[in-house]
Amino acid sequence: MTNIAIIGAGLGGLTLARILQVNGVDAVVHELDESPDARTQGGMLDIHEESGQAALKAAGLYDDFRRLVLPGGEEMRVYDRYGVLRHADDDGTGGRPEVHRRDLRELLINSLPAGMIRWGSKITDPSTVKADLIVGADGAWSKVRRLVSDQFPAYSGLSFAELELLDPDVRHPEAAELIGGGSMFALGDSRGILAHREPDRLHVYAAFRTATPADSATKEAVLAEFDGWDDKFRNLIRDADGDLIPRAIHALPIGHRWDRVPGVTLLGDAAHLMSPFAGEGANLALQDGAELAAALLAHPGDTEAALTAYEADLFPRAKRSAEESAANLEICFAPDAPAGIVAFFTGMQTETPHR
Repeated sequence: MTNIAIIGAGLGGLTLARILQVNGVDAVVHELDESPDARTQGGMLDIHEESGQAALKAAGLYDDFRRLVLPGGEEMRVYDRYGVLRHADDDGTGGRPEVHRRDLRELLINSLPAGMIRWGSKITDPSTVKADLIVGADGAWSKVRRLVSDQFPAYSGLSFAELELLDPDVRHPEAAELIGGGSMFALGDSRGILAHREPDRLHVYAAFRTATPADSATKEAVLAEFDGWDDKFRNLIRDADGDLIPRAIHALPIGHRWDRVPGVTLLGDAAHLMSPFAGEGANLALQDGAELAAALLAHPGDTEAALTAYEADLFPRAKRSAEESAANLEICFAPDAPAGIVAFFTGMQTETPHR
């Protein structure tokens, strides 16, 4: 029986492990973190019907996932930098329900038997792992990727400052009203303030172009980037609770692929890191995990046939999403934004910059 080592307990690696386990195939998940709560797990995710939701169905977890969905989380508002509401979708329902990454990951973790995840398992050199199949599910700066590819993520030219406003309905009611029950884009002058509601807070990203990755951030420096913007947006920065966290946006080359290397493959950000402007990262990771599991189950005892089939679908699928992500980044941060995104929503464009 194939000995499978999954490196990384993110959404993709856990989905792979879950589907294999319910089909009687053992695997070991190696995770660097000491515990599930060792670090924060990001914010809200919109889970797409054709990819993320399909993967959760394959894992037998779809009904449990639906119970985690934030009601009304699909509401979306688009403003210009002067505070004018340029587009609103207040329905709050649709095919891409919002769930917190932490809750979704916890669901997947709890679906696995005790001991299947080896917490605090640091894999310095993946080539020394004793397994018939090594799956790199270890994220943007994957060590496993080095076994199949010499590509590294490159800086996109866009940096975020991540902020939070806690207990918003009581402590930050104006911000809560501005953002609403779902997501908000405020765009203009090649900058943006992107925000979404979580059950107990508002998660905000102040985004701006800079030649080198922003590796530090202060409120004063970020506010200077948004000089001339309406105060309602500047107050999201000014009133943020706690420290700002810098997030430089990196991406692998569009169309990243590798030649077949026996006993090794990648999924999720390790395979196709891209900007978040198609909302595809988590969905592709979930889909990758499900598709790799399906290939392995369809080719019992023939790992190479399974990996060949998996990668044949993976590469074009990831390329399409990476192209969409790159195009949407340019639309959102064009000098005349939010014209491009508003044009789509008013029926003047044929392609959508998905959230």
